[in-house]
Amino acid sequence: MRNFLLLALFCLLAATALSQVPLATGVEILKAEDARRYDSVLENMLKSPSAAVRERAALAAGRIGDDRAIPALAILLEKDSSPQIRAMAAFALGEIESTKAVDAIDGGVIRESPNRTGPGTPMVFGRLLEAAGKIVAANPKDPKSAELRKDILYALKTRPSDPTTAGLVLTAALRARPDGAAPEVAAFLHDTRDARIHADALNTLARLRSKEKLSDIRALLGRDTDATVRANSARVLGAAEDKDSFEALINAATKDDDLRVRVAAIRSLGSLKDNKAAPFLITRGNTLLPQNKSGAARKVADQNELLEIATVLGQLMRGSLDLSTIRFLNDLRRDADEPEVNVALARVAPGEYLNDAPPAAGYRDFHIAVAYARGLAAIAETKDSGLIAQAGERLAAWVGGMATGVRPADQRKMLIAMPEITTALAELKPDNLDEILRGQLANDDAFIRAAAAGAMADRPKNPENIAALKAAFSISFIKDKHDNDAMLAIMDALFKLDRESAVGSLLVALNSPDYLVRKKAFELLADPELEKTSPGIPTLVANARSKHLDQVRPYSAAYGTRLGQVLNTDADYRRALMRKDGFVRAVLTTEKGVFTIEFNPEEAPLTVDNFVKLARAGYFNGLDVHRVVPNFVMQDGDPRGDGNGGPGLSIRCEINMLPFDRGAVGMALSGKDTGGSQWFVTHSPQPHLDGGYTVFGHVAEKDMHVVDSIVRGDRILSVKIIETNSPQSTRRTRRRN
Repeated sequence: MRNFLLLALFCLLAATALSQVPLATGVEILKAEDARRYDSVLENMLKSPSAAVRERAALAAGRIGDDRAIPALAILLEKDSSPQIRAMAAFALGEIESTKAVDAIDGGVIRESPNRTGPGTPMVFGRLLEAAGKIVAANPKDPKSAELRKDILYALKTRPSDPTTAGLVLTAALRARPDGAAPEVAAFLHDTRDARIHADALNTLARLRSKEKLSDIRALLGRDTDATVRANSARVLGAAEDKDSFEALINAATKDDDLRVRVAAIRSLGSLKDNKAAPFLITRGNTLLPQNKSGAARKVADQNELLEIATVLGQLMRGSLDLSTIRFLNDLRRDADEPEVNVALARVAPGEYLNDAPPAAGYRDFHIAVAYARGLAAIAETKDSGLIAQAGERLAAWVGGMATGVRPADQRKMLIAMPEITTALAELKPDNLDEILRGQLANDDAFIRAAAAGAMADRPKNPENIAALKAAFSISFIKDKHDNDAMLAIMDALFKLDRESAVGSLLVALNSPDYLVRKKAFELLADPELEKTSPGIPTLVANARSKHLDQVRPYSAAYGTRLGQVLNTDADYRRALMRKDGFVRAVLTTEKGVFTIEFNPEEAPLTVDNFVKLARAGYFNGLDVHRVVPNFVMQDGDPRGDGNGGPGLSIRCEINMLPFDRGAVGMALSGKDTGGSQWFVTHSPQPHLDGGYTVFGHVAEKDMHVVDSIVRGDRILSVKIIETNSPQSTRRTRRRN
C-alpha cells in the first residue's frame, strides 16, 4: 500500500509538472512579450510537445501582434488535439487583428460549429467568433471582412446554449455589426437559462441602436430581478429613442433601488429629448442635494447621480431659461462645481452664464478652472456668433488673469488646467487662435503642448502652423523624458496637416528610444500615399525594421528616459511568474471605506508586478480619484489628477481571457501598450472591453458597495500590498472558456 501511494504521488506530481510551463521557459516567453519580439524561439514553442507551453506561446504570439505568427497559429487552430489550445490560437489570431487570418478563422468556424459538422467545441467556437469580431472592427472596409460578418451572423442563428459562448458571439456582433444582426440578437431575449445572456443581448442591441422587441424590453426594465438586465434594458430604450418608454424610464430613473439602473434610465431620458422629464428629474435631484449648504465641493455623497441629472437637464432644457432648472443647477454647483454642472448651466441659459462672475476659487483649484472652461466652451453649441465671441474673450481674459491672480505657489498647480482650457479655446475659435496655439506649442509643459497640437490638427494648413509643429517636435524629441503625449500628438497633427512635410520628423522619430514613438512613426510612414511623393520611404522603413526598431529596446540610462523600453530584468520576470492567483492582494483605504483587489498574476504577471512595485513605493497614496462614470468605471492612479499623468514609464498590455465582469480591475490606456499607473474598476459587465484591455484583478462583490460609493475627488488614502504563501480565498473569476 505504501509503495502504491508513493507511486500515485509521483504520478500526480509528474502530471502537474507536465501541465505547467517551466520557469525558465516562462521567463523567455515574458521577455519576448515585453520586447514585442516574435522570432524562431517563440515559433518553436508553438510546436512544443508540452501542451502548457504551446498554449502559453500562442497567447504570447497574440499579445505581440506580429502577423508572421498567423501560419503557426492557424496550424494549432486546425490540428491541435487540445480544445484549450485551439481556443487560445483563435484568441491570439483575434489579437493580431489582421485579415491574413480570415481563411483560418472561417475554416475553424466550419469545423467547430455545433450544427455544420458535428457537436462542435463551444469554447473554440466562441473564441473564433470573438476573433472575427475583432478583425472586422479593425478592418471594417476590407473586402475579406465580409466573410467574417457572415460567420458572425451564422453563429447568432445557432443560438449557442453555453452562456459564455453566447456572450462571445453577441460581443462579436456589436463589434462587426453585420447586416441583419439585430433580429437575431433580439431572439436571445427569449432564452431564460441565464440572466447574463439577456444582459449581453441587451448590451449588443443598445450598441446597434436596435428597435427590435421594444415592448418586451420595456417589460424587462419593469420586472427583471437582475440589475444589469434592467440597466441594459433602459439603455436599449434610450438608444432606440422609444417614446413609448417614457413612463417606464421615469419610474426607473426615480424609483429603482439600484444606482446603475437609475443612471441608465436618466441617460435614456436625455435620448428621448422630451423635456417633460425635467420636473421629475429636478424633484429627484432636490431630494439628493445636501440640506446643509456647506459648499463642500466634490464631496456630495450622491454626486454621481446628481451629475447625470445635470447633464440630461442641460440636454432637455437647452436655451429654455427655465427657472426651476437654473435654480437646481445653481444649488448643485455650490456643492459640486463640476464640468457637467457648468456645461448644463451654459446650455440652459448661455447669456446668464456669461454674465456671471468667474469663480474666484478657479484661481486656486484647477478642478474648478477646468469646469468653468468647459462651461464657456459649451457656448459654442449655441451657434450664436456674438455669444461665442464673448465666451472666447471671457476665457482668454480669465486665463490672462492667472498671471496676476494666482499665487506663485499655486501657479504650477494651475498649469494642470491649461490643457483643458486650450481645448475649450479651440472650440470657441477666437480670431487669434492659431497664434495662441503656436505659443503653447513652445510651453514647457508636455500636456499643454499635446493639447495645442491636438487643436492645431483641426486648423487650416499654413506655413506658420507647420513650422510651429516642426519646432515643437524638435523640442519634444530632446526635452520630453517623462511623458510622450506631446510627441505623439505633434506627429499626428503634422501628418494630418501636411503628410509630405511630416516625413522628415517621422524619420527622426524612428530613432527615438521610446517604442511608442517609433511605433507611431512606423504606422504613419506606412501610408501608401506617401510612397507616391517619397518613393524611398519603403526602403528606409524596411531598413529600420531590419534593425529591430519595431521592437521594444532594452533600457539604457544614457537615454535619460524610461519611456517605451524594457525595464525588467530576469529577476523581475521570475518574481512575477512565481506569484499565484489569490496569493497577492491590495487593500485600499479610501475616504469611503476599504476594499480589496485580488490580483490575477497568472494571467497578467508583469501588470500585477508593476502595480505592486508602485504601491510599495507609496505611489497611489493620497491620490484623488480623477474619473467616475457611474454604471461604467471608477478610475485612479494619476498623480496630476486630470487624467493625463503617469509614472514616466509604459508597460506592455497583457490581454487575456478574463472578462470585464462587475468588479474587474483593468489598466487604463490611451492606445495599445500605453499603460503605466492608471487603473479602473468596472461597476457593471463591459463586454466591449474584453480582449482590448488587461484584466489583472477583481474586487469581490462584498466590497463593491465601497467602489460604487466613490465619487470624483474622493481620495485613496493608502494602498497596502499583502502577499501570502497560500490563497486567502477561492479564485473568483476564471477565463470565459
